[in-house]
Amino acid sequence: MSEAAKSTIDQQEVDRFSAMAAEWWSPTGKFKPLHKFNPVRLAYIRDKAAENFGLDVRSARPLEGLRVLDIGCGGGLLSEPVARMGASVVGADPSEKNIGIASTHAKASGVPVDYRAMTAEQLAEAGESFDIVLNMEVVEHVADVDFFLGTCARMVRPGGLMFVATINRTMKAAALAIFAAENILRWLPRGTHQYEKLVRPEEIEKPVTENGLSIVDRTGVVFNPLSNQWNLSKDMDVNYMMLAKRTG
Repeated sequence: MSEAAKSTIDQQEVDRFSAMAAEWWSPTGKFKPLHKFNPVRLAYIRDKAAENFGLDVRSARPLEGLRVLDIGCGGGLLSEPVARMGASVVGADPSEKNIGIASTHAKASGVPVDYRAMTAEQLAEAGESFDIVLNMEVVEHVADVDFFLGTCARMVRPGGLMFVATINRTMKAAALAIFAAENILRWLPRGTHQYEKLVRPEEIEKPVTENGLSIVDRTGVVFNPLSNQWNLSKDMDVNYMMLAKRTG
């Protein structure tokens, strides 16, 4: 299949998240885990971006002047707070319903986000480029991981960053992130994740480095039930984040 004919879209995944679109901004709804997860990933994005671009992490708008793509933005749970930190944000998602919810919420909140019902390949074909590409909890839902990551990587400007967050394909992840999260804790609707679609770190690294980026950081993310919050960890067996940079 030619690159022009390729698609990153898994329509069943798009339909699944479109059906839940109205619940994106409910902290007690079906996207509750992402609301819980947001503080740790936002802090990671802010700190690593400020370090890379020489910005003041203590500023009220530490990402001022940066152009950011939030690919697979859903209802905008990341796009809005990143825009509040001063970045110029494009939030892209193939689901028209998700983009509708995100746009309505941003307008009501007075947060400027450029939301687009588009795929990564459509953005790349349009010649878009960004200082930062946020690729958060998306790769486990696309049809072609290598093509998707390669497409996203090519939109990163020289000196820019791509953040990737996902779930590892391990038995530990199958037990905790799928079985326990969906069937016991009921954090997620059943069927949200399929084990065979989970992505190992080396499967992130290959297409990213083949498209000119270098992996500069890796971290696990674990849930602490005592503090009821997520924290960075050396344990990458379940949830993890990777940071890549275009040095050329």
